[in-house]
Amino acid sequence: MHDIFGITPWEFSALAAAAMVVGFSKTAVSGANTVSLAVFAAILPARASTGVLLPILICGDILAVLTYRRHAHWPTLWRLFPAVGAGVVLGTVFLGFAGDGAVRMSIGVILLVMAGVTLWRRKQAAADADADTESTPTRAARVKAGSYGVLGGFTTMVANAGGPVMSMYLLSAGFKKLGFLGTSAWFFLIVNSAKVPFSVGLGLIDGRSLLLDAALAVFVIPGAIVGKACVNRINQRLFEQLVIAATVLGGLQLLLN
Repeated sequence: MHDIFGITPWEFSALAAAAMVVGFSKTAVSGANTVSLAVFAAILPARASTGVLLPILICGDILAVLTYRRHAHWPTLWRLFPAVGAGVVLGTVFLGFAGDGAVRMSIGVILLVMAGVTLWRRKQAAADADADTESTPTRAARVKAGSYGVLGGFTTMVANAGGPVMSMYLLSAGFKKLGFLGTSAWFFLIVNSAKVPFSVGLGLIDGRSLLLDAALAVFVIPGAIVGKACVNRINQRLFEQLVIAATVLGGLQLLLN
């Protein structure tokens, strides 16, 4: 593996562990893969890391859809997609002009912002727990879906970091655990798959990155299996605290290097 991006066996082991976290996040705690994002961006060139990570995320999305496909709320998804598409286009334009240093700094900033978003989301979750899932496309719902959708599309295109944004939106809409996981699974499978042509066009996905993906994809499966087994047992509060801490450290590492 040393010939692929010049990574060492220890670095490959870290990437493999990050791929397992992707699988775990997709079937247990959506948004936890911000830790994986930090690991990939720390080991690989910042721009290249987004292209390598995307197919790994899609593997996790497929496993999540197979697990929770019957629990998706499609009216919410259709409400989000137009704004997300606009955010993806904005992110593509940014990546087309930004150099590796700017992308690295942007990923670091996004990680720190997402950590703050997650903290705010946790404070709001208790208040939103008894809310009903939005099914009527009111004006307020459309405005909220539009703002979250654009932000989610931009962050997922630039840094594969749309998880916390969408988690906050789905929790604010009153989704329970299975509905949350099912809707999130379909959302990211569709959005991440739609990002592939943009990433190929930007040169972020090529033969070399796909070769590394082929070696890492197998590690997504055990992570997803563990996540499915733990989803009803996990201490969510402690885990989110660990995820936030790791995300902050990852963001600071990217900004300071």
